[in-house]
Amino acid sequence: MDIAVIGSNMVDLISYIDKMPKEGETLEAPDFKIGCGGKGANQAVAAAKIGSKVMMITKVGDDLFAENTIQNLESFGIDTEFTSKVSGASSGVAPIFVDPESKNRILIIKGANQHLMPEDVDRATEKLKACSLIVLQLEIPLPTVYRAIEFGNEHGIPVILNPAPASKDLDFDYVCKSDFFIPNESELEILTGMPVESDEQIRAAASVLNEKGVTNVIVTMGIRGVMWVTKEKSQTVESHKVAAIDTTGAGDAFIGCFAHFFVKNGDVLHAIKMATAFAALSVTKRGTQSSYPTTEDVGEFLKLRV
Repeated sequence: MDIAVIGSNMVDLISYIDKMPKEGETLEAPDFKIGCGGKGANQAVAAAKIGSKVMMITKVGDDLFAENTIQNLESFGIDTEFTSKVSGASSGVAPIFVDPESKNRILIIKGANQHLMPEDVDRATEKLKACSLIVLQLEIPLPTVYRAIEFGNEHGIPVILNPAPASKDLDFDYVCKSDFFIPNESELEILTGMPVESDEQIRAAASVLNEKGVTNVIVTMGIRGVMWVTKEKSQTVESHKVAAIDTTGAGDAFIGCFAHFFVKNGDVLHAIKMATAFAALSVTKRGTQSSYPTTEDVGEFLKLRV
């Protein structure tokens, strides 16, 4: 197994809107889609679509969404041995609103994701020990995230931590034990309390995390690209200019693809460049997982860019 994703799954309820209604106002929206999402599941699917062998540790409810979520993961070749149902709980749900400029607003109802416990990590010990990388987000309880980081440290497995959604309760003693900390600029602002309007400000905020002991801070900045900051250096990879239709799940696309290429060759900069292309392609289609490209798609895209 290449990658273990320990995290969330959601059912995406996507409304494509002309504008957000005011309080008490009812508006007609032009389109609606139901899809499979959740930051953990999105990252797992992205890594699987680009070629990694992936296992996922997650929880679903006992409702009508549960089997569909499991079958969806398996359709991408993801190992679901440690994906289990929670009796009496709903599956996680994410109502998403996408405007004509492809900007999105998202609500999440965690549901069964709140029941993913540290013991679920330990239950998967033998299979986890064979993985080359652990990928985490914050749509599950923090004690479970911390246990997964500890597990990675105990067994010499690198850890990616994506602090999304950002939480000020996040314990930086554990953050410093992760190998890669990958926020977007909004999450970086929440976690540091520093402005992030310019590249210089983003670099300064990331450097504060380096000083706290975070080894690699990789900030995804949307159309402004990606910034990789360590104590020794910072480097920016420019974004690819594309006609964006729906940016939902683009950050997860980046992380899943980055994880794949880091496991493949250990070259961080190359992994960032490939993930930047993968994420750019993902926003040219509607949806989250359904918008993620294949290895062949990315290869053709980069050929045209050269």
